[in-house]
Amino acid sequence: MQFEFFPSRTLTIYLARLFVTRIFAVLFMLVLVLQMLDLLGESGDILAYPGNGQGQLLYYVSMRLPQLVARFLPYSVLLATIITLATLNQNSEVISMKAAGLSAHQVLAPLVAAALAISGLSFVFNERVVTRATAALNAWEAVDYGPIPKTSTARNNLYLAEGRDILLAGTLSGEGNAMVMTQVTYYRRDGSGMIVEQLRAPRATYANPGWRLENPVEFNAQTITQQRMGSAVVAKGITPARIAISGVDADGEGLFTLTKSIDAMALAGRRTTDLQAAWWHKLSGPLSAALMPLLGAIAAFGLARSGQLLIRAVIGMALGFAYFVFDNAALAMGNFGGYPPFVAAWAPFLLFLLIGETVLIRTEE
Repeated sequence: MQFEFFPSRTLTIYLARLFVTRIFAVLFMLVLVLQMLDLLGESGDILAYPGNGQGQLLYYVSMRLPQLVARFLPYSVLLATIITLATLNQNSEVISMKAAGLSAHQVLAPLVAAALAISGLSFVFNERVVTRATAALNAWEAVDYGPIPKTSTARNNLYLAEGRDILLAGTLSGEGNAMVMTQVTYYRRDGSGMIVEQLRAPRATYANPGWRLENPVEFNAQTITQQRMGSAVVAKGITPARIAISGVDADGEGLFTLTKSIDAMALAGRRTTDLQAAWWHKLSGPLSAALMPLLGAIAAFGLARSGQLLIRAVIGMALGFAYFVFDNAALAMGNFGGYPPFVAAWAPFLLFLLIGETVLIRTEE
């Protein structure tokens, strides 16, 4: 019996290389198919905007591709685990390793180590690439695939209330007093909440105080008349500082930026439970890739000639997909305040870590 955690250097490199190549092969296949389907669904809306063509389609793919890679990387690790271990079992390589004195944990150790490395790369990729691509794509979608926002930090779909009145904006770019809104709509309401006036403008800038609408179209609901104005200043109670702590998109912000947003919203007395859950999930999400070899390990053990290899592979796949279901459900509960943020992000990971270890020990160790 060997007491080292890893098997020999040669065997460790062999298993890790086998596992990693299958991860990227499965990921390439999944992303290629899903990107084609997604582009087919969105290409009509992209090309509907006058002047858009192949360049805009390629831009959409470049922004959407990182999201697909980040979302389906854990699935790829799970499927690669099933494929790798089932193949090793089918070829009696697992039996040979166990006959040499290796335990089940030692057989899985190279896969877990490779998955941990993948988790680290996934975290860096999410922080440096996915967040920026998400912010830019959301801003572009908010203007119906019109002129591409100049900054990847542009925010979209803002909803701001000033007493009874409401200010909506398709996108917002810039910082401080240099903030600029596009596709702006302002609703003025009476004491009963009924809309009495609507102002629509293609652009608005900060007038200190208020926001100056450029060439707005006014619709008066009482007189049912419409007129175009040169400019109008509205929402004098809405400041850039207030906008800075509203409408935070956790998917479009990195870990450190999101930390500052949470602190700013907490100082303003705003609810931050959903953002805190998203903050913790930025750590537990990439780490889920390291859990997949353990959940799929059941496919590696047991005699292939017993006819139960397919059943074991299906069980391993079911455990992996059950984790993703529980993870999404717990995160949703955290967003609604049903679970504390830390519990919402980490409880599924710890629960299935114990389940995977229990299944492995009960069946093989």
